[in-house]
Amino acid sequence: MLDAPLNSLGLPKAPADTRVVVAMSGGVDSSVVAAQLAEEGYDVVGVTLQLYDHGAALAKKGACCAGRDIHDARRVAETMGFPHYVLDYENAFREAVIDEFADSYLGGATPVPCIRCNERVKFRDLLETAKDLDADCMATGHYIQRKAGAHGPELHRAADPVRDQSYFLFSTTAEQLSYLRFPLGHLPDKAATRALAQRYGLPVADKPDSQDICFVPNGDYAAVIEKLRPGAGEPGEIVDMEGRVLGRHDGVIRYTIGQRKGLGIGGLSEPLYVVKLDADAKRVVVGPREALATRTVPVREVNWLGDAPFESRDEWHLGVKVRSTKPPVEAVIRPTGPTTADVELLTPERGVSPGQACVFYAPEGSRVFGGGWIWRGA
Repeated sequence: MLDAPLNSLGLPKAPADTRVVVAMSGGVDSSVVAAQLAEEGYDVVGVTLQLYDHGAALAKKGACCAGRDIHDARRVAETMGFPHYVLDYENAFREAVIDEFADSYLGGATPVPCIRCNERVKFRDLLETAKDLDADCMATGHYIQRKAGAHGPELHRAADPVRDQSYFLFSTTAEQLSYLRFPLGHLPDKAATRALAQRYGLPVADKPDSQDICFVPNGDYAAVIEKLRPGAGEPGEIVDMEGRVLGRHDGVIRYTIGQRKGLGIGGLSEPLYVVKLDADAKRVVVGPREALATRTVPVREVNWLGDAPFESRDEWHLGVKVRSTKPPVEAVIRPTGPTTADVELLTPERGVSPGQACVFYAPEGSRVFGGGWIWRGA
């Protein structure tokens, strides 16, 4: 068997003898992955997770886990002729993702729940379920690449920089990477994915992409947090960096670091930005744009995907992203422990916020070296 040629998933088996669990959200990306593998002759099992009360989300377009999406995933499975299962992960999702999301906002942080969902639900709980189903691997519709390296599988950015999801998958461990597959990561753009959906005759070929966090209708974070944590929207003061009161606010949870609009403080000689959220004092601190510049970023819960141990060097010269929408910038990463580090940005970044991810990239090329969580403000 070890001498058998590798199939398209890198396994020494015939496709018909290779069971693949495909994590199906009901969107076009994961649907194309399932359809493509089914067409290639793999033993495909589609699994969709019910992550929250999807009945309440039926009226919301673009939610990744709503009831309509479960229905769409099932239709794709019927079209391509493979089994499909829906697993109730509501309690696990609430405990692992939603509760932390609410508590982070209450603490003045700006969390990224999609990363926690991948880390704690899809790539942990669902991955174990895939193994229980005797699957040889698990495939997803994420735009990221898994490549063979000299020391094992490596994580790389997607070929399409517009669709690249490496920022949201930095916490994927080396062990998980050995079991995961990302069949869309090499595609040039989303149009290529939709062309494949049309070719397979999938009912979701023209389905719009999801835009919001699946459990936050219309992007209204404050409303969700107030529902989860009654009293979270307590009012307080808006102050400048010297502590002078400039106005009042309706809850720290309604603000984010770097915010300029909607502060409700007029008549000022220069524009002001949110530079700090003091949740304990219920204060929103504002200041000039230059006050947002951050050079040193402490991170924790570091997931390291380099070949050499993280602490084997005093410093690593890599690129980092401190928000998903910006390209990597040059940085020096200095380990302060097995899973902690101080990241020095060679060019200061504005709007760095606790609760966001700091993701590490090779200075050249597409490799992802992991990352960590920003844990306190500048």
